[in-house]
Amino acid sequence: FVAEDGPSATEYAILLALLILVAVAAIGGIGSRVYNIYQNIDSTVSGAAGI
Repeated sequence: FVAEDGPSATEYAILLALLILVAVAAIGGIGSRVYNIYQNIDSTVSGAAGI
């Protein structure tokens, strides 16, 4: 018989896939916010410089 007292490679693979999905979703949300911040800075600096 095989011992079933530890996580298997399949369970680790599923956990890793879930972590990757969460990371991609978080990075996507943060990325769009950072883009908007830089766009606001760009328009403010351009307006102040008279461009």
